[in-house]
Amino acid sequence: MIDRIGQLFIVGFDGEIPSTEFLEFFSSQQPGGVILFEENCNPHGKAEESLRRITSKANIIPFVAVDQEGGRVCRFRGAPAEYGAASAYGGKYNLELYSEQFSRAAYYLRAAGVNLLLGPVADLQLNDDNRCLKGRTFGRQSAKVMPFVEKTIKLARKAGLLTCVKHFPGLGASKDDPHEGVAVGDYDFQTFLNREAFTFQAAVRAGCEMVMTTHLSLPLIDKTLATASQVVVEKMLRETLTFDGIVVTDDLLMKGADQLGSYGERAVQAFQAGHDILLFGRNFRAAREAISHFKQAFQKGQIDENHLGSSLDRIAGIKSKLMVSVL
Repeated sequence: MIDRIGQLFIVGFDGEIPSTEFLEFFSSQQPGGVILFEENCNPHGKAEESLRRITSKANIIPFVAVDQEGGRVCRFRGAPAEYGAASAYGGKYNLELYSEQFSRAAYYLRAAGVNLLLGPVADLQLNDDNRCLKGRTFGRQSAKVMPFVEKTIKLARKAGLLTCVKHFPGLGASKDDPHEGVAVGDYDFQTFLNREAFTFQAAVRAGCEMVMTTHLSLPLIDKTLATASQVVVEKMLRETLTFDGIVVTDDLLMKGADQLGSYGERAVQAFQAGHDILLFGRNFRAAREAISHFKQAFQKGQIDENHLGSSLDRIAGIKSKLMVSVL
């Protein structure tokens, strides 16, 4: 089982194209997937060539993930992959136009080799001071956001893309950016049930394969950071929303995760909280360090073998949907 631990990790690479060092890392550790950033995707042919090189090193079909939310969060720029910000469609409640433009982008992404959309954003825009989510949400009210979330998941599936809904359990009430530090939300569990839960429940019912948490502190619910919280992952997501798919961390390189310790300690704590996939962005060397630490923790008995087996089975089960190679 230890030789499959790399499957728990999705990693990115620094620079425009994967270096020889990254390709050797990918070949030796067999991570579960790769995440692409804007510098990796433009011109689009660059991404396709990079993915050919990466997938040639993979023994198991990798997830190829990208944040293509529309507006300012688009890794692939230009038509037909780029489309408008979520707030632009949600503000006018133009579901028809959104469906047309997102669908075109989704088919293009799949043809380019992407198989995992890190989206849709199911957060509610509850705090006008939240710069992290500016333009990225479909609105303030769950009833207006839910149709966009559901439509995104259904159209993505039709195009052959898996979806990873974010940012559970809801970042919209915070004014903080987890890229820069821990975000803090002031809502309790009952408020969550009456507000944030609706959009994420809609995503689960629509069939999203993955849900991403973020580096959020909810002191009225749990003193532990959401990334390391069994209350958030096991109680709120798995039990309350009955989600049985893959739970993904937000990027563990973000400053919001710093309080969890070294890269390896972050990975272990997030996994012990119930996450299945551990995301590391542009620093694959940090991911390599985390994988090594994780393997040592497993050998020392600090990782529950049944939990590990369940996570690996979930990942393998979702990957079985990717019947052919991404390229």
